[in-house]
This record gives sequence, structure tokens and C-alpha cells, in this order.
Amino acid sequence: MTLKFSLYSLLILFLVGCNLDNTRNSVGIKKINSGWEFTTDKFDPIYLDSSVKKSNQQVTWQKVSLPHTANIEPAVITGQQWQGTCWYRKNFTIPNSFKDKHVAFYFEAAMQVAEVWLNGKKMAQHYGGYLPFYVELSDELNYGEENLIVVKLNNEDNPQIPPGKSITGLDFNWFSGLYRNVYLIVKDNIHITHPTEVDIVAGGGVFVRTLKADSNEGVILVKTDISNQTNSAASINLISTVYDMEGNEVSVTTSPDKIINASEVNSVEMKLKILTPKLWSPETPNLYRVKMDVIKDGKVIDSTTERFGLRSIKFDKDGFYLNGNPYKLRGTNRHQEYPYIGYALSDNAQRRDAWKIKQAGFNFVRLSHYPQSESFMNACDELGIFVMDAIPGWQFFGDSLFQERCYRDIRQLVRRDRNHPSVILWEASLNESGMSKAYMNKSHAIVHEEFPGKEVFTCGWIDYAYDVFIPARQHAKAPDYWKTYSKDKPLFIAEYGDWEYYAHNAGFNQTAFSNLMLEERTSRQLRGDGQVRLAQQALNYQESHNDNLYNRAAGDANWLMFDYNRGYAPDIESSGIMDIFRLPKFAFHFFRSQKDLTSGDTVLFIANYWDDPTYNDVKVYSNCDEVELFLNGKLIERRQPDTGPNSTMLHHPPFTFDNVPYRTGELKAKAYYNEDLVAEVVRTTPLEPAKVKLSVDESNTPVQAGCNDVVFVYASIMDVNNNPVPLVSNEVRFKVEGSAELIGDNPVKCEAGVATILMKIGEESGVIKVSAAANNLEKDSIQLVIK
Repeated sequence: MTLKFSLYSLLILFLVGCNLDNTRNSVGIKKINSGWEFTTDKFDPIYLDSSVKKSNQQVTWQKVSLPHTANIEPAVITGQQWQGTCWYRKNFTIPNSFKDKHVAFYFEAAMQVAEVWLNGKKMAQHYGGYLPFYVELSDELNYGEENLIVVKLNNEDNPQIPPGKSITGLDFNWFSGLYRNVYLIVKDNIHITHPTEVDIVAGGGVFVRTLKADSNEGVILVKTDISNQTNSAASINLISTVYDMEGNEVSVTTSPDKIINASEVNSVEMKLKILTPKLWSPETPNLYRVKMDVIKDGKVIDSTTERFGLRSIKFDKDGFYLNGNPYKLRGTNRHQEYPYIGYALSDNAQRRDAWKIKQAGFNFVRLSHYPQSESFMNACDELGIFVMDAIPGWQFFGDSLFQERCYRDIRQLVRRDRNHPSVILWEASLNESGMSKAYMNKSHAIVHEEFPGKEVFTCGWIDYAYDVFIPARQHAKAPDYWKTYSKDKPLFIAEYGDWEYYAHNAGFNQTAFSNLMLEERTSRQLRGDGQVRLAQQALNYQESHNDNLYNRAAGDANWLMFDYNRGYAPDIESSGIMDIFRLPKFAFHFFRSQKDLTSGDTVLFIANYWDDPTYNDVKVYSNCDEVELFLNGKLIERRQPDTGPNSTMLHHPPFTFDNVPYRTGELKAKAYYNEDLVAEVVRTTPLEPAKVKLSVDESNTPVQAGCNDVVFVYASIMDVNNNPVPLVSNEVRFKVEGSAELIGDNPVKCEAGVATILMKIGEESGVIKVSAAANNLEKDSIQLVIK
């Protein structure tokens, strides 16, 4: 152990920006996100050799850190996103003392055809922009000297790479760049493999399967694959130790001696028991760690830690069961896009998205329609959010090579995410695509090959082959939708609330009915479209969610959480209950109100700006028993939740106060639970704009230096009494001082009284000052202490 520590300490001296990865192989993996260079210039392969002088290259290189996008896009992509070829390179030195080590680079993802060279020699080519790949470098490194790694990326349309459909016809954008983390791996030549390093069915790395999980006992089966890259057989054994999240040892066992032949990979299976375990659920997301130590000649030569959770799951025709009890899934869909930077979110930004999903009252998220980042998956484990994991696909079924790459994606997805307790469904289907039966049979079988056991469930939008049927609500028709589904197969409504209000069940014809509906009826509403239209969007979601609860489905997932860009249309897809800048619409508060008070979150929200005499219906979203509404101190009414046709199945229907006599001033709502006053909130008629008020969206995850963190900065227009003014569209100019930069339009116009810009945090800790100004308004500034 002392030797290993000193070797790695030496490595840190040679590499810049290597941060400890806390989830896997914590001794032997370091992030190498800083110190890269980037270009979109044409690039002669002769310059892949580090011996060629940089001054002769005639290429302009930009210093960048990862995650990185090849192009800063507009917030609303009215044309087509950038597509083309780009290059990344990094110089690094590996000390001579690592000549007998296993050295590799691990790429979490790169969009979307990647070619990798080391010192002028091509090392790898990878197809697909959403899943990781692994490049071993050991035999080609110049130890003790400078090395050059070069990555060429191309993100142009390719019908043989999932999702296959061209950007101009796609309902999302796949963006560009080396947009996720890259890691350097240094391990002993006899080591626990990485799941992406070797191509082994149900193997690679450490695979933790739960065999039993109840309040008395948990039993796990841990399969560990060990590679021997030496020239002689080795006798090893494994010590497996399980810790709870407080670091207490709760189980330990040692394997018998195992012979690993030269140049072979072999596996060791170990069964461990945990007494009176803390089970994982969205309400109690308890996690454990299993540490696997490889012992040779009495010494630890390699060590890997995997995190897992103990829970039992079952999908049945009657619904979903968690830890032996019926459990209703209430969820949403998520695209991982940010404005301007596309997919290049920091790990912290990924976690902030997960936090918002949890705050919205959801216990489930469908990853639409592709694998999302490992940091987002980790956040779902930690916060307690069930996940439907998905391969890339949408309304496209390609040729045999395309299908083979889909099969590969399924295997890689399961190997990457199999230890996450949050994952309960594997969408091995190509969403809304005309798949063959042969494809569906094989894709379903692959999941079960890669993840043996009873508690593994595939899902698909076609009622064939897969374990769980996941139609969208609009795939059936009013008035029954899926209430009359009579087959024994488990059912989950994977999308609802948007399409049925957009185009009269127009099926997959995305454009023919775009002008048929009144703008007030559609669920596609921008946050700046006004309170009447935001209220209608919220009502649409309320109506369809309430109706879904009449059927026997295990749950539903609304379309969707955040607004996003899509290639086939020149505008934002605005069905989100938050906009693309992660600001809430009224519908966010409706869903949030469906949380029970036992969650510890008391919800009370007035869905009316109280600034329009013609709009005097007041809807209050709350998870309490009764609500009182006051106008300028006078009680209007104390009432219980609504009982109309759109509220019959809801946990917590809204409170609607009809025809409140309009007077400028103050609306106050008071909420009661068991006769006790538990919350109150005020909505005041705004006066003229007077000042700017700044805030930063940290969402329970403080901004950090040195990790390419990005965070939204909001400038809200307020009146003299600090009430928001939601109808203004002032231009706001932002300024930042310190180790940070601003990304996006600047100045930027307000939408519904708020202007937003994206701030990227730099490498240095310290104080960042952000200021914002608008003409004739009082300025504001805030300071952030960045660690």
C-alpha cells in the first residue's frame, strides 16, 4: 500500500487538474479535465506526432477544460446546431516508474465518432456519442518523456450510429465535443478490470447483484473480473468489505486462492450478508459501499470500490412493488441539454437538475432518449429518484450495422449502470420506431444476458417482447386512453400531458396539425407567455395525470421537466414545467403539491400574478387540508381542495377561488393541516419596475472552482417594495469579476421579469463578484466565495 501511494503521488506531479473520483477505483483513477487544447481547423495527420514542432502546424489551438462543447449555440437554435469535425489534444508525461503498470484513458462520452491517437499512432475508434469507451495506452507510452494524445470528433449525421435520424428531423439535438469527463487510469498489471475495458457478458469490473433485501437481511452476490497482463500465472485472493454510508463495516469475507493465468481475465464470485440492512427507496435512499482488495503475496495490489443499494423490485400487471409493498411511480422525462453549451454540463450542474426533479415531487425520471451522464445517475442514487435508463433512439430504425450498434449500446449501458439502485427499467427499445420482432426479441434478451436475475425489467413502446409496456398517453385515444388495457403485461405511461393537447392525437406527424389548436390550449407554453397560458399548461398536466390514475399503470412520466431545443423545429419545445434556464412555470408547483406533507415539504403557491383585472380566478397549489385566501387583509374564503372531474384521483387537488373581486394590493394564502396553520404566502400587485435583484441557482450544490462548474445567474426585476414584476422585458447587462466567465447573450432581455445568463467558474478559488444593471433601475451585485 505504501508503494502504491507513493507512485500515485508521483503521478500527480506530472498531471494537472486530476481530481479524485469517489465512485470507482478511487486509488487508480484521476480526472484529467484540464490542460486540453481544441480546434476546428483543418488538421494534417502529420501533426499527430508530438515531435513535430507546434509552430509549424498552422493551426489555432484554444486552451480548454472539460466538459467542453465544440460550439456555443444560441439559447434558441432557430437554424441548425453546429456539425463538423473538431480536434482535442493534451500533452502529458508518465514517469518511468509506471512502465510495469496498466495505463489507460477512460472517456465518459464524446460526440459522436471518436478517433484517438497517441504519439502519432492510432489507438482506437469509437462510434456513438452517449456511452463511454476505454483506451489502453501502456505499450505505446514514452515513459519519462512528453506524450501527446489527440482526439478527433465528428458529429455529423450518420444513419448507422444510434439515434441514426438526421438532426433536421430529430426531436432533440445531440450537440458536440468532448462533453463529459475524461480519466487517467493507472493500475497494477494484475488488476480489477473496468466494465468498459473488457468485453465480457455480465462481466467486467465489479458487478453487485442483490439476492435478498428485507428488513432482516440483505444478501449480495459480488462478481469481480480480474485481468492478468503479466507473462506468468498468478495466485490471488480477494477481500470483500461492505461499509454503510457512515463508514461502518457491516460485512467482510475473503475468497479462496484463485489462479489467474497469464494474459487472461478470470472472475471471482463472493456472497455477503448484511444484517438488519437499511433498504433503498426514494424516501430513504440508503447506500452501501463494497470495497474489493486484490491480494497477492500478502499485499494489496489493486483496490476498487463500488456503491450499491439494497432493495427489492417487481413489476406486475397490478403495478410496481418496492421492498414488498405497492408503490406508485410519479415521474417526468428529462433531456440533459443546457442553453449555449448543449450537453457540456459540469457534474454539479447534473446534480442540480436531479435536485430540481426531486423538488418537483417526482420519484422517477425517464432518460429521454439516450444514456445520460454518470454524475446524474449518481445523483439519482443519492437523492432517491427511480430511473428508466435508455439507449439512443427516436423514430428511426436503421440497417443491420445500425442494429448491431444498438445491441452494443445495450450491453455497454447495462455494464455501466447495473450497480445503480435507482435503475428499475431498461429501455432497450428504440422510442417510437418501427422495430422488427427479431430486433425486439434480441434487445430484450441482451439485457437479461447482461443482468441475470428476477429483478431486471426491460421496457418498450411496442407491446411485444419487453417486460413492461411503456406507451405514451397519446398512443391511445380519448376518452379511454389506457384505462381499458386488458393484457397481463405491466404498464407504465411513459409520456403524457403534451401531445394530446397539441394535435388531436396526430400520431407521429409532427407538423401537419401545428396550427389547429388555439395557443391557449396547448401544453407548449414558454414561461413568458403569460399567466393565462401557464395556468392552462398546468391544468392540462393536472387533467391527464388525474386521468392516468384511473388505470392500473405502475405510474406515469409527464412530458417533460425542462424545455429544450430540437433539430426539426426552429423554436424551443416548451412543454417543460421549468424553462430551459431551469426557472419554474405554474405546472412545476402543481406537481410539487402532489408530495405528501410527510416528505417534510409544505407546498403553498398562488398561481396568479394579481396584476390583471380580467383574470381574477385564483388557483392555489398546496398539499395541505384547507386554504384561506385574503385580499388586502379581508378573508375571501376558507375552502377545501377542489372536487371537480380533474381532481378525483389526485393526492392533493388544487384550491380554486372563482371570481375574486379584483383590487390591487395583497393576496395572502394561509394553509392548514389538522387545523394547524402551517404555511402562508403573499402575492402583491407589482408597482413600476424599480430595481434589479440577483440570485444564483445553486440548488443545494454550491458552485465550485476547478471542475468546469456552470451555474445560472438570474436578474429579477422588482418594484420598490421588492415584489417581482413579471410582465417586463427590460434588457439587463451582467458583469463578473474574479475567476469566472459569462456565457450567453449579454445584455439579455428579461422573460417574465427575469433575465438569465450562464456563468462558468474558473480554476481559482476565492471571491467572485457578479453585478447586473438595467436602464433607469437600481443595480445589484452579489459576492460568491468559491472553494
